[in-house]
Amino acid sequence: MNGPWFTPERVLPALGDALRAAPADQVEVFAQSRVGEYTRFAASRVHQPQSITEAQIMVRAVVGTGSARVAVSALADVATAVARACALARARDGSPGATRPYDVAAGPVTLGATPALCESTLAWDAVERSRLAGEAMASAARAGGTAHGTLSRAITELAVVTSRGVSLYGAATEAGFAATVRVGEVSSYVGDLGRDAAALDVRGRCLEAIEDVAAADEPVDLDDGVYDVVFGPLATGELIGFLPDFGYLAPAVRAGIGLVAERAGRRVASPLVTVSDDASDPIGLTFPFDFEGTPKAAVDLLRAGVVGGAVSDRAGAAATGGTSTGHASIGREQSPEPACANLVMAPGTASTADLVGGVERGIYVQRLWYNRLVDVERGLVVGTSRDRAFLIEDGRPGRSLRGARFNESVIDALERVDGVSLERASQPIPNLWNSSITAPAMRVRGFRFGARTRGGGR
Repeated sequence: MNGPWFTPERVLPALGDALRAAPADQVEVFAQSRVGEYTRFAASRVHQPQSITEAQIMVRAVVGTGSARVAVSALADVATAVARACALARARDGSPGATRPYDVAAGPVTLGATPALCESTLAWDAVERSRLAGEAMASAARAGGTAHGTLSRAITELAVVTSRGVSLYGAATEAGFAATVRVGEVSSYVGDLGRDAAALDVRGRCLEAIEDVAAADEPVDLDDGVYDVVFGPLATGELIGFLPDFGYLAPAVRAGIGLVAERAGRRVASPLVTVSDDASDPIGLTFPFDFEGTPKAAVDLLRAGVVGGAVSDRAGAAATGGTSTGHASIGREQSPEPACANLVMAPGTASTADLVGGVERGIYVQRLWYNRLVDVERGLVVGTSRDRAFLIEDGRPGRSLRGARFNESVIDALERVDGVSLERASQPIPNLWNSSITAPAMRVRGFRFGARTRGGGR
């Protein structure tokens, strides 16, 4: 990985030249890339080393009431893509019932902090990553167990040029790791993500996980019931990752459904819960502008438990009479829509041990998986606990637990939070470019595990 795939010296002139003579009223084009390296390991060896380059260029043209998009993957094809998009837009102009599409972004654009290529991540090469993987596997073997996982680094870049004067470019490094340590039936998962490889502490986190599972007893099943639960940072992140679906996207506001449309300014969660989508926060995978060339605004979803605002792209802003918050996104296998790309839950002051110590009888859950949203209005999510989990008895860790199913309202659970940790961890949002969720551990009073929901239904 020698550097960005496109580079500003290549991509900005190429996009600008292609737009200059475009036969359309307005045109925008973005070029994004991700050059990633992966070091996978399991048991006693490093395996499946990979270097993957992903690149996409997308053109949107507007002619009268017609608009069209065309995507390609090479800079050499951008002029052809512009011509094709313009022709398609012209063919759609004047279609029955068509209205004027939303405008492309206009320049000049002023950005705050811009992303950077972190030297520690650029230096985190395959040799260093393999050495860390070897240490983790050897330490797990000495404890009578195994370790497997992935260490990765990448450079992501985005360039946006419009016919109305926007010309933006940014590139940033990304470093991440995920590791599962297993001794007998007990496993522990650790992971983190950010711009700076030096901040990940792979060695220390893996050693903590090894010590944890090496001292654990054989797991038992969890009885169905309502428990006080301490969710680890990754489990908390998996729960708050559902928040945008509860009415924090512009299309939901336009339809008059969800928390922002129905309960803006009202308290729905504990005062300890503040969740925002904030590209200015240095944690996670921040980036200052979106695919449409709009600077990203910080948007509070929940501020001390009170419902805030929604994120929007230019289409959503045009439909609601508002202003784009800079959250335009085109995910894999998805149509263009606004998305929360840097979800951050504010930290508290407690340690995870403090949160456990405040539970007389309950459980600790490290991670959740197979999570599915089943009722948007109620915020009902089903899923299963995974990896390290244990009973809490008189504020102390007790018996290890096998995975257990939960069926609970995330909105209701956030109302019952009474403790939040200082420690936080970040994890990627699947299928969404350059995105992350960062969260602390949290303690929830009265969270149901088992097949039944509150009220007895299945």
